[in-house]
Amino acid sequence: MRKVIEEQMQLGAVDISKIQFDLKSRDEIPPLLRGLQYIYCTDKIRLEVFTLLESHIKLSKTGRRGMDLWAILVLGAVRLNCNWDYDKLKEMVDNHQTIRQLLGHSPFDTEQLYPLQTLKDNVSLLTPGLLEKINNIVVNAGHELVKKKDNELRARCDSFVVETNVHYPTDINLLWDVIRKVTILIMALCNDNDISGWRQGMSQLYKFKKIFRQCQKVKKSTSKDPEKKKNKEKKNKQTHGACIEKAMEILNRAIYTLEQIAIANPDEQHKIEAIKTFINDGIHQCDLIRRRVLNNEKIPHCDKIHSIFERYTEWICKGKAGISQELGKRVCIIEDQYGFVLHHEVMNKVGDKDMVVTFIKQAVKLFPNLKSCSFDKGYWSPENKEALEKIIDVALPRKGALSKKGAEYEHSPEFIEAAKKHSAVESCINALENHGLDRCPDKGEHNFNRYISLAILARNIQQLGTVIIKQENQKQKHSAKIKAALRRRQAELALAS
Repeated sequence: MRKVIEEQMQLGAVDISKIQFDLKSRDEIPPLLRGLQYIYCTDKIRLEVFTLLESHIKLSKTGRRGMDLWAILVLGAVRLNCNWDYDKLKEMVDNHQTIRQLLGHSPFDTEQLYPLQTLKDNVSLLTPGLLEKINNIVVNAGHELVKKKDNELRARCDSFVVETNVHYPTDINLLWDVIRKVTILIMALCNDNDISGWRQGMSQLYKFKKIFRQCQKVKKSTSKDPEKKKNKEKKNKQTHGACIEKAMEILNRAIYTLEQIAIANPDEQHKIEAIKTFINDGIHQCDLIRRRVLNNEKIPHCDKIHSIFERYTEWICKGKAGISQELGKRVCIIEDQYGFVLHHEVMNKVGDKDMVVTFIKQAVKLFPNLKSCSFDKGYWSPENKEALEKIIDVALPRKGALSKKGAEYEHSPEFIEAAKKHSAVESCINALENHGLDRCPDKGEHNFNRYISLAILARNIQQLGTVIIKQENQKQKHSAKIKAALRRRQAELALAS
């Protein structure tokens, strides 16, 4: 059983529509909570959002009361907008008064706390598809607040890298990850099935680690003396050769043990397949080390693995100053002139210019009033320019030297105005990175995609709250001016009488 929100208010609880926020606060929490309050208090938006939550999040199979759907949305948005881990989220949701008010708790409700695992399990129920639909509702709500006579959307598009939570990948580091993981998993599996042979598993792991540390300390020789250089290279090959030999010894022993477990207990097939995946990675890494160190081969990029845990991780070189490479995935966003992120896409092993046409078509389908968009040179190709101009008005600078026609196009007033405003997308990207999208701590590709979608939604809800707070501040200032004018008028009349 799972409710959207508890309709019966607790004793002492404040109605969500009456929660007061500090309109002058510069922290990110009040705008986010004000945006969430607006979603809840606007009947049309609340109905659309709650309908989506009810249709996408399944009821608990145990029959027990699950976390309210409203609470799941609030907790997910707060976590990403403030760039908190689950430990920080638990501390804040258990003790932050305003967040608890928005969740429907009263000041006297001190026993209703949120266990750490409950937070993880419930926030993970949000899916990228559901979050994108809610995001469209939030953006349309924001447009209704900010639009006046101008109904056309003028956007800017750019991409950035969201890093995955992995260490710098070297062949020897990845091999150590494999051996460590295989040893720990197979020892646990043998213990569950009363299979002998791995009692000294940790001892073998420590022996491998000693060789691994020796390989780390061996450096390529920079000496000009041929004899010293030759001796250094010989030592390097010997150390890496010993590392490969020890690794293959552990892996072959693991293969033999898995065959025994498969015969003794066929029900463990799922765990056996998981360990075999790591074993195959270890054999591959041994082969790469043998080719690179012992045979002096240059390894093609397509043969390399960047992480044995986050396998979707890509090695990305964008040519930024001081950043030679980034480990993660590219994310492309399109932002309108009001600061709302209209659409985003996680790019899977494609460059900017390879996906932009499809991306803009999807954005126009979601927001038909999108009339123009600006890009940087990374999206340029003659085919892209021709295809994009059939969809919307574009400001797409050309790579390389400009032709006469290209110079006229890029020196036109419309292009110059769009190019001046294009840099604002960097501010949006910086805000996203400061609020969670610098590095994704969640594990797995599905969780990575959900993390991105939730961060975009949280950013738009915060932007919605910022717009509302700005309008409320303007109303207060206007009201204060009117009251001051009335007081002056009353004082003048009093003096005249």
